[in-house]
Amino acid sequence: MKTLEQINELRIKKRIELDLRVNQVTGGEIHILVCHGTGCTSSKSPQIIENLRSLIKEQNIQNVRVIQTGCFGLCAKGPIVVIRPQDIFYSNVTPDDCKEIIETHIKGGKIVERLLCKDTDGTLVKRLDDLSFYKKQKRIALQNCGKIDPENIDEYIAFDGYKALEKVLFQMKEEEVIQEITDSGLRGRGGAGFPTGKKWEFTRQAKSDQKYVVCNADEGDPGAFMDRSILEGDPHSVIEAMEIAGYAIGANKGYIYVRAEYPIAVERFQKAIDQAREYGILGKKIWGTRFNFDIEIRLGAGAFVCGEETALLESIEGRSGRPRLKPPFPANVGLWQKPTLINNVETYANITKIILNGAKWYSEIGTETSKGTKVFALGGNVVNTGLVEVPMGTTLREIIYDIGGGIPNGREFKAAQTGGPSGGCIPKEHLDIKIDYESLSSIGSMMGSGGLIVMDDTKCMVNLAKFYLGFTVDESCGKCTPCRIGTKRLYEILDRITQGEGSEDDLKKLEDLSQNIKSSSVCGLGQSAPNPVISTIKYFKEEYIEHVKDKKCKTGECKALADIQIDPEKCKGCGLCKRNCPVEAIEGEVKQPHEIDKSKCIKCGTCIAKCPFHAIG
Repeated sequence: MKTLEQINELRIKKRIELDLRVNQVTGGEIHILVCHGTGCTSSKSPQIIENLRSLIKEQNIQNVRVIQTGCFGLCAKGPIVVIRPQDIFYSNVTPDDCKEIIETHIKGGKIVERLLCKDTDGTLVKRLDDLSFYKKQKRIALQNCGKIDPENIDEYIAFDGYKALEKVLFQMKEEEVIQEITDSGLRGRGGAGFPTGKKWEFTRQAKSDQKYVVCNADEGDPGAFMDRSILEGDPHSVIEAMEIAGYAIGANKGYIYVRAEYPIAVERFQKAIDQAREYGILGKKIWGTRFNFDIEIRLGAGAFVCGEETALLESIEGRSGRPRLKPPFPANVGLWQKPTLINNVETYANITKIILNGAKWYSEIGTETSKGTKVFALGGNVVNTGLVEVPMGTTLREIIYDIGGGIPNGREFKAAQTGGPSGGCIPKEHLDIKIDYESLSSIGSMMGSGGLIVMDDTKCMVNLAKFYLGFTVDESCGKCTPCRIGTKRLYEILDRITQGEGSEDDLKKLEDLSQNIKSSSVCGLGQSAPNPVISTIKYFKEEYIEHVKDKKCKTGECKALADIQIDPEKCKGCGLCKRNCPVEAIEGEVKQPHEIDKSKCIKCGTCIAKCPFHAIG
C-alpha cells in the first residue's frame, strides 16, 4: 500500500524516466514500443516482443527497453513497432525482422527503410505523427493507448494517472464533480447519447443505503472494438473514472461487465484491479479519506442484448439477460433493486481528462450539441482500417478519405453503416454529413457505440440488410413478440427477395412491419433492429426494385439473381479475373476481352472484386 505522498513522488520520478516518450528527448534510454493489442497479437506481436528482448539480452545492449503497449490505431499496418525518442514508425513487422531492427537501427543508428510505413499517397513516412492517418485525429479517450505499458501501474501514474481522483477526493464536493461533467457536455458513448452529468445527478439524488457503479464493456456490434482497445491499452483510466463516479453518486462498489471473448482485456483489467488494490487506490479508506470503493469483473457469454443496460443488470445478477421494462430506470432501481449508474467504457475514458483539464476545455471540442471526440472502429472497404478518434463534427468524408485513405482497388464509395445492426446506411450523397448525434439521426442513421463499416460499389444493399437482420434474429432474447417474431418475418421477406422470389408487395410489407417493430418492441435492440431495412429502402430502393421486378442483383452478391458478365469494351485482357477464379470459369487471351463460361461459374463474385477496370458486373 502506498500513501498519496508516495504516489506523487512515484509520479514525478517515473515521468522523468519516461519523458522521452512524450517529448522525444534525446539521450538516455531507447524505448522500443510494440503493439500488444488483440489485432497485432493475432499477427505474432508477442513473438516480436520476445525476439527483441532476447536479442538485447544476448548482445548485452544497454539502455534499450522493449515496452508492450495497447493499440496504436492503425490496425491495417500491424504489427506496429515505434522506436523512441526518434519516434520512428515501423509497420507490418514480423518476428524475422527483429534482428535487422536491432542490428541496423539500435546498434547501427540507421533506419530500416523497408519497414517504414507507406502513406496513402505512396510516400514513405518515418514518424508516427507525420502519417495522414493521425493528422486529423484528437486522442482523448485513446490518449494513453500506444503510449504506456497497460500492465504497469507506475507508467499510468507517470502520465497523470490517479491525479484526477486525488483532485476529486481532496478538492471537490460530490455535486461539484457532477457539475463539471454536466458543464463539459459529455454524452454517453454507448449509443443513445444521454447527457452523462444528468445520469450521474439522477443516481446521486436517489435515496438508498447502497448504490452501484457499472461499466458496460459488452460491445456486441459486429466490427466494433473501441471499448476492447481501451481496456487493453489503458485499463486504469476506466478504474479511476469508476472511482470518481462512485464518489460523486455515493457508491462504494463497482462492476465491469465484459464479454468473455475479450481475454486480453479481461486479463489486463484484472491485473489493473489487483495493482490498484496493492497500492491502496482501491479498497477501504482510500488515501486516508472516508471513501471506500472496489471493483469486480463479471463475464458475459456474448449475448448482444446484454449491451442493453437492464439486460446487462439481469445477467450480472445471474439471470438470463433479458431487458426490464422502463421506468423505473436503473438510476433509481438498478442492480439488486438499488440505484445504479451505468456508462460504457469510452464514456468513462473521458472522465479523468475532463476533471484534470476542466469542463470548458472539453466543451470547446466538437459541435454545439455534441461535445468532445468520438472513437470509431473503421472497417470494411477502406485502406486504413483501424481505430480512430476524431472531434465531433468531423465529416464522414474526412474520416473515410483523409484518415482512412479512401476506397481500395479503385472502387467507388457506395455507403457507410454506422451504429452496427442498430444503425443505418449513409449513401454517397451524404458523404459530407457531420458526425454528431443529431446530424446522423436526421438522415436515418445513428452514432451507436462507434462501429463504422465502409462499403464500395460491389456491395448489395438488400443483402446487407438481410445480413444485419439475420444477426438480430439470432440475438433477440425473445421476451417481446415484435422483436421475437417481427424480426424473423423481416428476415424471411429479405431472404425471399434475395432468392429471386420476392414481389413488389414485399417492399410495402417491409416498410410497414419495420415501423411496427420500431414502435412496439420493449428494448433498444428491437426498436432499432429495422433500421438497416428502413435506411437501405430509403436510399437504395432501386436495388430492391431491381431484385423483385428484374430478378437481378447487379453486384452478384445475391447468387440466385447474379448474372455476371464481362463487358468486352471495358475488358483490357489483363487476366486478373482468370487467375483468381476458383473454378476456372473464365477464358481469354492476354490483351483480349475475356468471357465467362456460365456452366462453370458459381457466382462467387471474386472476378468482380478483382477487376481493376470495373469491366465485370
